[in-house]
Amino acid sequence: MMGEIKVFSGRNSKHLAKDVCKAAGVELGKARTILFPDGEITVKLDDDVRGRDCYVIISTCDPVNDNLMELLVFCDCLRRASASRVTMVMPYYGYGRQDRKDEGRVPITAKLVANLITAACADRVVAIDLHAAQIQGFFDIPVDHLSATPVFFEYFKSIRGELDDLCLVSPDVGNVKVAEKMANLLDADLAIINKRRISGDTVVVGNLIGDVKDKTVLMFDDMISTGGTVCQAAELVMQEGASDVIAAATHGVLAGKAMEKLAASPFSKIVVTDTIPMGDRCDLIKDKLTVLSVGDLLGQAIKRIHNNDSISELFKGTSGAKR
Repeated sequence: MMGEIKVFSGRNSKHLAKDVCKAAGVELGKARTILFPDGEITVKLDDDVRGRDCYVIISTCDPVNDNLMELLVFCDCLRRASASRVTMVMPYYGYGRQDRKDEGRVPITAKLVANLITAACADRVVAIDLHAAQIQGFFDIPVDHLSATPVFFEYFKSIRGELDDLCLVSPDVGNVKVAEKMANLLDADLAIINKRRISGDTVVVGNLIGDVKDKTVLMFDDMISTGGTVCQAAELVMQEGASDVIAAATHGVLAGKAMEKLAASPFSKIVVTDTIPMGDRCDLIKDKLTVLSVGDLLGQAIKRIHNNDSISELFKGTSGAKR
């Protein structure tokens, strides 16, 4: 039988980790990430972890490489301190979009990251809304692929009366199944926008499949990165007669000029989760922004993993994870 749960946080996930610990009914573990003058980092544990079931919460968001290295060092530190089990909790999985060779002479970096985490001797990984579900198969250790849809469902159910005639729109064909199930849960219609990616930061939005005239449009996707796709899609649905448009995405990457694009967009509301810290960088869109916490979701998952209970029970009655 493993010892008590110990939950630790990286530098970028302290606020989320406190919510997770509250939901899991444990105290946040004491540890320090120390930055040396030459840029190297080390981790010092101030709690005894021998024989404990340990969880480390770090989103590998910007700065991706720094956060990824901190995750690996944290894992090695816990291993050498004789933790019984080490689970890497990655609310946002960096490099997740580099999941295949879409042209010649390019890496599959999502697989490389999986190899690094496995080589660091992690026992398990917990992630939320991986950009591509097949990333689960890149690991040779168990991966619990959680979905933030229960969090979104509870929020939009609470304001469903304000949304009138609602239409779910997926700006990404890969997310259609999740959007369709969410539409069914919210008693809404469904529409799809096809897109074509020209480069890492350039996307061309194509046709709208479905009717959005005089409807409140809810765009549902796994992430908002540079904002190009959703902002073009918002313009398109407004041209097609939508009365209002709301963006919802698990991961608020919001890179490049995303803030400026979203501030100037037709969106009345932008709803994201705290898988990636928002902070002061979102001042431009603070009047539109709503941040939902995934702390309870992760806390419940950690308790279930510790007690060897089913994780899939968390998703009954919701749209589940991307397939």
